[in-house]
Amino acid sequence: MNPRNIFILASIIIMSAVGALSYFWTPKVLWSMVVFGPLILIGIVDILQKKHAIKRNFPVLGHGRYMLEKIRPEIMQYFVETDTEGRPISRVFRSLIYQRAKDVNDTVPFGTQMDVYEVGYEWMDHSMYASNHLDNDEPRVLVGGADCKQPYSASILNISAMSFGSLSKNAVLALNKGAKMGGFAHNTGEGGISSYHLEPGGDLIWQIGTGYFGCRTEDGKFSEELYEKKATLENVKMIELKLSQGAKPGHGGILPAVKNTEEIAKIRHVKPHTAVHSPPSHSAFSSAKGLMEFIQLLREKSGGKPVGFKLCVGKKQEFVDICEAMISTGIKPDFITVDGGEGGTGAAPVEFSNSLGMPMIDALAFVVDTLIGYDLKKDIRVIASGKIISGFDIARVIAIGADMANSARAMMMSIGCIQALQCNNNTCPVGVATQKKGLMKGLDVEDKAKRAENYHRRTIISFSELIAATGVHTPSELRRAMVNRRAEEHLVLKYSDIFPEVKAGSLLTRELQEH
Repeated sequence: MNPRNIFILASIIIMSAVGALSYFWTPKVLWSMVVFGPLILIGIVDILQKKHAIKRNFPVLGHGRYMLEKIRPEIMQYFVETDTEGRPISRVFRSLIYQRAKDVNDTVPFGTQMDVYEVGYEWMDHSMYASNHLDNDEPRVLVGGADCKQPYSASILNISAMSFGSLSKNAVLALNKGAKMGGFAHNTGEGGISSYHLEPGGDLIWQIGTGYFGCRTEDGKFSEELYEKKATLENVKMIELKLSQGAKPGHGGILPAVKNTEEIAKIRHVKPHTAVHSPPSHSAFSSAKGLMEFIQLLREKSGGKPVGFKLCVGKKQEFVDICEAMISTGIKPDFITVDGGEGGTGAAPVEFSNSLGMPMIDALAFVVDTLIGYDLKKDIRVIASGKIISGFDIARVIAIGADMANSARAMMMSIGCIQALQCNNNTCPVGVATQKKGLMKGLDVEDKAKRAENYHRRTIISFSELIAATGVHTPSELRRAMVNRRAEEHLVLKYSDIFPEVKAGSLLTRELQEH
């Protein structure tokens, strides 16, 4: 007999028994229907519905499958996965972030849990003549080229792009206040500048995406007037033009209607309570030369502040075209942010997150080498943005050629994110990535701001101690040859082998030869 028939038979027996017994002992027998009644009704609905075969074939019991599926991520995270295999960020590194944010002991006992003989394992070469300390234990990077009138001295680690709307107001307030306390910068994300970015007084990197949120006309085009008004704000230290992001390159951003409140819509200059889709590409320009001219416009209208762009590398030739446009126009961005195709905090279609865009390390090496090849790197700062968590992550990207790094997910975790993976559903249980007031109340701004500052400070200390152990005195002395990767079980390659360095101007020579 199949489960559906068993349920029908059991329901008939229970109803018959209750009907018969209630004749002799009415009150207590009828109370049993408080339990059996709803179960029978659920089972009848399950049998009659046609959408879910498992509930139709297994009335009542079929609901267990959906309940287990709903709590599967939590079961995996807390009971099944090991400390090193969790995705996208393992428990080892989640714990590191939490410990540093809380300013408690972050050392580990009994050696590493990493499999040091596994393909992909990476490490740095230390020196017998390690430095006692760096020349500057709080290294900063001056961003601003020859055409920049207001260069900015940035921390070597800053908050990567995350918009208000994707994040709650309490999360934005905590991050910006932490940035103010720690002397590092806070990227607004493409959602525009809100009062919560301005209120604490932290330094801002204003990101402008394809939707031109905060500086757009009614039909979604770029507005010079609105841009100038906000770009000249004292808090805004740099302007970043987003060409693409690692989570969804070539796709544009998505703000679900449920998150698009009246307040957010006013900031972005869009209609409230509607799903907001950013276009996949910019309408203000359509060529490499147009991009350079737009960057020049942004710099002029901002009063000469550093202006750069962010991209996830796709077609290499397109970046080569940008470099050639820099040479032909004489216009250079002050910085370039390289994002990785492995994605970040932005919600995206699975195909885009998993199968589009060059991973950050490969993209970073390509961008740095191309800039060097065209003799442009000396004038442009490069920022690495992609799963930056520890001091080693910073050292690794600087060894490749980056000047500084941005972190999003680690900064989210420093203010309470538990990797619940509900960012795109407006149900973040810790109030970080939600617009539900009841949930965001759980995030105490003062406490979390201090935790963001703690995480940043202690990670910079760790970075400084790590690279001092290699014998260098400044981050600029880091080289690719100092980082190793196990390529095969018995083969170890240095980054200088994997990503051979190019000579400055070598691509210019090649171009001259070809023409």
